[in-house]
Amino acid sequence: MKKIIFLLILVILLFFSSGQTYEQQSLIPFFEDFLTSKPLENQLKKIEIPYWGHTISVEERGYFHFVEFIIRKSAHFFLFGLAALGFYAILPKKRFRFSLAILCTLILAIVDEYHQQLTGGRTPSGQDVFLDMCGALTFLSVYICIKWIRQKIR
Repeated sequence: MKKIIFLLILVILLFFSSGQTYEQQSLIPFFEDFLTSKPLENQLKKIEIPYWGHTISVEERGYFHFVEFIIRKSAHFFLFGLAALGFYAILPKKRFRFSLAILCTLILAIVDEYHQQLTGGRTPSGQDVFLDMCGALTFLSVYICIKWIRQKIR
């Protein structure tokens, strides 16, 4: 039951987040107040990330927008990785459990992006679905590897 509640809370968090406009969830004001010294700025200036035909960088967007971009995309990876683990935990221990957990996570990612499309000032992104699935595959693969190693040690 705890696993189902965890997954429900995560799904509610995702849909609450994707239902907010960019302005409602912007981290820029927080960063401007608390990262006044712009930590790691010199290191971050060396990074350029291709995204939707644009290059995202400190030079292109500014320090605070670049840090926010990194955090937002990391959240996609992390939250959908957790969602995949949640689905895996609640599915019956059958042969296709891994694949079903990935499929459920993919459906959630697509629905989440569609929900963003219905929200003002947000744009759905196939690249975000891809990033979500990378998180799901990474988290599940690491979990299964750790589980396998622990079984071999015993």
